[in-house]
Amino acid sequence: MPGQLTYDELIAEGDAVPVAGWDFSWFDGRATEERPTWGYARLLSERLGRARAVLDIQTGGGEVLAGALRAAAAGAPEAAGSRPVVLAATESWPPNLARARRNLAPFGGEVAEVADDARLPFPPGSFDLVVSRHPTEVIWPEIARVLGPGGAYFSQQVGAGSNRELTDFMMGPQPVNPGRSAQVAVAEATAAGLEVVELREQALRVEFFDVAAVVHFLKKVLWTVPGFTVAGYREPLLRMHEHIQASGSFVCHSQRFLIEARR
Repeated sequence: MPGQLTYDELIAEGDAVPVAGWDFSWFDGRATEERPTWGYARLLSERLGRARAVLDIQTGGGEVLAGALRAAAAGAPEAAGSRPVVLAATESWPPNLARARRNLAPFGGEVAEVADDARLPFPPGSFDLVVSRHPTEVIWPEIARVLGPGGAYFSQQVGAGSNRELTDFMMGPQPVNPGRSAQVAVAEATAAGLEVVELREQALRVEFFDVAAVVHFLKKVLWTVPGFTVAGYREPLLRMHEHIQASGSFVCHSQRFLIEARR
């Protein structure tokens, strides 16, 4: 059991877990995160069932999109009618590319290697639905360019100050970047010529039950502590281990917002 492992064993275990893709099942029993009340995957599957040309930006390993596509097919009177005619995705990280291509191949999906801050390699008006879950960069003019008239961008994003308690514990007090706020997203979407038709925000409780889970999280969710390595953060990791041993867990709060914008 994780509670019987030593500090060094926990650190080594967390450091050894593969970080490719967006599968968080390894955290079961070791960390929890409250889910947003709106249910992104369910709402996405509803929209996929109506869309004919779909682009998923920064798809990760394609797990979220593949799951939503399966749900859309299961919920449709005829599975064929729920599958988009055109299905494309982008991803920047090579270990995720191969995983995404495997996950989306059964649906006819094509995955392009595209940097997070680069132009999208698609003609104007190519898609009636563009989606993205937890994008690291949002290039609103490019989203507007590839959407056809009446098309929609639907996204769940990480808000400003997400998990700031964890960031501050590891790095000392840090300023919160307002650039990730929902209000900035609305302003940038509007400036790109899109109309924001839905916006929801929520703070969610996150709890870590051992330091191995903290290590894996910081390696997987890179923006929480930029440049994190086990070697570079041995002292705060030891303090984290001692805190969890004394308190039973470490608690922080993620920030999420849901945005839908139409062209």
